[in-house]
Amino acid sequence: MPPRPELPAQSPTEIASALEAFLADYPAAALLEDGKALFDMRTAKYTLSTEHNRCTLHLWSEDANLVRRITAVEPRKHVLKITTQRFGQTKPQLLELTADRDRRTPSTREAIRTKYLRVLERALLRAFPEQKPEAFRTAMDLEKSFGPAYARGIQTQGQKAWAVIGINETEQQATIDGILTLGILWLAYCRENAGGRRLFQGLRLIVPRGTASLTLSRLPWLSAATRWELYELDPKTEALTERDAGDHGNLHTHLQHAPSLTTARERFAESAARVLQLVPAERHPDIEQRIRSATELAFLLHGLEFARVRMQASVNSFNREQIVTFGTGANETPLTPDTEPTLRELVQQLFARRHPDGDRRDPLFRMQPERWLESSLRRDVAPLEAHDIKLQSDAVYAQVPAFAAADRGMLDLLTVTADGRLAVIELKVEEDLHLALQGLDYWIRVRHHHQQNPDNVTGLGEFQRHGYFGGIVLSNEPPRLFLVAPALRIHPATETILRHLSPRVDWTLIALDERWRKKVKSVWRKRHTDSPLHDTD
Repeated sequence: MPPRPELPAQSPTEIASALEAFLADYPAAALLEDGKALFDMRTAKYTLSTEHNRCTLHLWSEDANLVRRITAVEPRKHVLKITTQRFGQTKPQLLELTADRDRRTPSTREAIRTKYLRVLERALLRAFPEQKPEAFRTAMDLEKSFGPAYARGIQTQGQKAWAVIGINETEQQATIDGILTLGILWLAYCRENAGGRRLFQGLRLIVPRGTASLTLSRLPWLSAATRWELYELDPKTEALTERDAGDHGNLHTHLQHAPSLTTARERFAESAARVLQLVPAERHPDIEQRIRSATELAFLLHGLEFARVRMQASVNSFNREQIVTFGTGANETPLTPDTEPTLRELVQQLFARRHPDGDRRDPLFRMQPERWLESSLRRDVAPLEAHDIKLQSDAVYAQVPAFAAADRGMLDLLTVTADGRLAVIELKVEEDLHLALQGLDYWIRVRHHHQQNPDNVTGLGEFQRHGYFGGIVLSNEPPRLFLVAPALRIHPATETILRHLSPRVDWTLIALDERWRKKVKSVWRKRHTDSPLHDTD
C-alpha cells in the first residue's frame, strides 16, 4: 500500500477557518477518536485560538474536556480529518469531525441490512400466510430518493397488493422516524408502475419494537383514500405487532409560559446596555434582542446568536445574578473587562462578514441560514400572505410548543391569521425530503394544545392561558400549515408527500425567491385544495 501523501503546510488561520466552515455546514457533527464519539457538537463548547502561530482547539462538555494543537486538516465527504498533537508529545494523532454518527463500516451495514430482508420476509409470511412477499431489496435509488436503510417490497394476493417498507433495529432513530416519508414515495412508485396488473390497497410500515411513536402520531392525518398499517417487529421472536393509529398516546410536547416581555426587558436593561455599548450606535437597530425565557436574553445578528444574558445562582449567596457571555455557536466566553475587546472585535467581524451581500464561502455568512430566514420572518411575516390570508406580524413566536428531549432539529414559527386561526410555519433553507411530515409534526402538536382544556369561564384556550396571543380572539378552527423554502431547495418529492395528507390538514407550500437574504419574497405557492387526492375523510 503506497504511503499516504503529505498534506501541504497549512497556516493556523487556514486550519481554524476549515474547522469553522465544517461546523457551519454540519452544526450537529460529532468528534470521534478511533471510531468512538468524544463530543456531540450540538451540546459541546469549544474555543479556537491561533495565537503563537499555532491552532489550539479546546473542547469541553459536562462529561469530557480536551485540549489539542491542530497541525493539519483534510476535508473528505461529510468528514473532516484532523491531525493533532498532545502537548508534550511528538507523535501525531487523528481525530474526525463527522456529519454522520453511524460509524459502522459499509460492509457491516450491508450485511445487517441483507440479513434483515430475510427476517422481514419470514415475519410477513407468518403474519400474512395468504400473501406472497415479492422483490424485497435495500438497493439505493437516488433518482427516486430511496436509501439503503429501508427494505422495500410488495405483498401480493391475486391482483391485490400492498406496498411494504421496513427498517432494522440498528439504524438511528432519526432514520427510523423517516420511514413514513419513504413509505409514501414507495407506495406512489408501486402504483405508478403497476401497469394495471395490480391494485395497491395501501402501505404497510414495519419498524423495530418500541420505535413507532412518531410515525403513529402521523398516521391519523394521512388521506383516507389509502389504507395505512403500522407494525413493530420483535427481532428475537420475528413477531409483528400492529399499532392502532387511533392510539397514538401522549404527544412528546410541552407548553411553557410566555415570559412578560416588558418585565424581562426591564430586568435585563443594565446588562443589555453593557453589550450594546460595544456595538456602533448606528447598528443597534440591526441587533435582535430576543427574550428566550424569564431568565435569558439573547442578542442576534441575522439569526446568529453572538451574546446572551442569563440569570444564575450567585456563588456566595442564595441570590441570583446576571452573567453575560458571548461567542458564536458553542464558542462561549464570559464578558469581563479583559474580554470586552474580544467581543467588540467579534461584533465588527459579524457586521463585516454577515450581511446579505456577503461572501458565500465565508463560514460566518453560511452559518445557521435557517435562523437567518427565521429572523427575517419574525420581523415581518407579510411575505407569506396571500390575498385571502393575512397574518399578524405582531404575534409571532418561535418553537412554541417545544418538542421533548430534542426530538429533532426544529425551526418553526407560530402566528395567527387575521381571522384568528393559528398558523404554523415550518422553514427550510436546504433541500429536505422530510419537510412535509416535519411540518405536520409541529401542526399536530399546535392543534393538540389548542384543543386542550378550554376555560369555561373566560373561553381562553391553553395558549392564551400560558400568555400567548394576548388580546386576540382565537378561532376554534384547526391551524393552517405553511411550508416555506427557497424555490430551488424544495425537494421534488415534497408535493407527492403532501398529496397523501388528509384534507383536514390545511397546508400551503410557499416557494421563496433564492435571494431571500436581501428580501423575502414569495414566487409561487400551492394549497391543499390543489391536491388530486383531495377527498372527504
